Amino acid sequence: MDLRLIGSSSPHIKDKVTTSRVMLDVIIALLPAALMGVILFGWRALVNIAISIAACVLGEYIWNRAVKKPQTIHDCSAIVTGLLLAMTVSPRTPFWMLIIGGLFAIIIVKQLFGGIGMNFLNPALAARAMMMASWPAQMTAWQAPNWMSAMSTEGLTVAVDSVSSATPLALQSLIISNGGVTSAQLPSYKDLFLGNVMGSIGETCALALLIGGIYLIIRKIISWEIPVLFAVSSMVLSLALGLDPLFNLLSGGLMIGAIFMATDYTTSPMTFKARCIYAIGCGLLTVVIRYFGGYPEGVSYAILLMNLVVPLLDKAFIPKSFGTLIEKKGEAAK
Repeated sequence: MDLRLIGSSSPHIKDKVTTSRVMLDVIIALLPAALMGVILFGWRALVNIAISIAACVLGEYIWNRAVKKPQTIHDCSAIVTGLLLAMTVSPRTPFWMLIIGGLFAIIIVKQLFGGIGMNFLNPALAARAMMMASWPAQMTAWQAPNWMSAMSTEGLTVAVDSVSSATPLALQSLIISNGGVTSAQLPSYKDLFLGNVMGSIGETCALALLIGGIYLIIRKIISWEIPVLFAVSSMVLSLALGLDPLFNLLSGGLMIGAIFMATDYTTSPMTFKARCIYAIGCGLLTVVIRYFGGYPEGVSYAILLMNLVVPLLDKAFIPKSFGTLIEKKGEAAK
């Protein structure tokens, strides 16, 4: 009897960790930032989160019923998608837009490609990009936090809609385009760290996002290389371009993107080397889009572009197989 061992690349080891347990940990890690979003922006943020989650869960339920597939809503992945989508948009985003975005994330980005584990783009970010392309005015209608002090806007003669309603990155963009203007109008590091700035529901409070990231690392849901290299590479390029690296780290969606979006199991590489290259690419593209592009925020598009590169990175860095093929008797004789 000719028995041959077939060696393939990892993973080989089975674990008791389930999809629902992983998703539950992600939800727990997102709770501090979600809670801060509600504290900062009030009841509208809470309703937006609830509507987004409901749209994603209902979309997955209806799809599974329509195509006669086993129900998968119990794995909590749709809840995570809905929560992330709500946290990456303005608290003033219309409810109907969140419903469309949630259905797009689940049905178009996730289910049409085979469901969880088969999508090649992050569903929440893909939905956000679609919403931004379709309804840019509504997606950039920002709301000031409840305890936010008025931001000084003296010296800024150019405005997007009104500088007083601009996010930190929008203010930085105005300063870059008006070289003679000082950076005195920018919010302080303390404001950025605690969330005393305008922005999306879940991106403003860096402290809450850090707490969630540390929890995920301790629970071994994510590893350190993607969020750390994402952040470091963005800071290095920011410094090289004459920008404030810490300001760019704490502003916009960089931290929520590095911790919760770029680390998505399905759309990030499997091997250590590939993850490092992927994370550095995300960080560099973020700064390039912010500095040279017409849109102040680049995190979503940077991660989505690198999602497309993931299959190539996985192929380029396939680990050495454990074991070898046993030669056939005829080949051994030769």
